[in-house]
Amino acid sequence: MTIDTTNMCSHLQKKLFDEDGIYHPLWIAMQDEPELTAVVRSRQLHIYRNSKKVLVLAGKATPKVIREDRICEKLPKN
Repeated sequence: MTIDTTNMCSHLQKKLFDEDGIYHPLWIAMQDEPELTAVVRSRQLHIYRNSKKVLVLAGKATPKVIREDRICEKLPKN
């Protein structure tokens, strides 16, 4: 999966792409799921499964679970 990170929040980029980032396991899991797509909107990452939004990740805000999905299980527990 490739996404355009041009307008992505720098905090989110670090959390998602750095190996020690808290969302990195989620990013790795997304690579193995072909029915997942992701789009950057308003500096946030919107994740879709089969064209239905399931999750929104932001750099400094908490993740917003839109629909229960197995990818959400990869989010860090608070």
